Amino acid sequence: MKQVAANMAGTVINVLVQAGDEVTEGQDVVVLESMKMEVPIQAEVAGKVTEVKVNIGDFVNEGDVLITLE
Repeated sequence: MKQVAANMAGTVINVLVQAGDEVTEGQDVVVLESMKMEVPIQAEVAGKVTEVKVNIGDFVNEGDVLITLE
């Protein structure tokens, strides 16, 4: 199982995928707001989304898993 993790702490302001979606390497999957900047989080590998672990408005820390892929 592959995972997409946050590379910084911030608040989730947009979730761009849902369970069942196919993603490509480098595709934006979540957008975080940190220090008044919008920071897109990208999938490091291609795969199918099995679970979205965050919702809009959630606060995440660096290293928290946002999405799991198969």
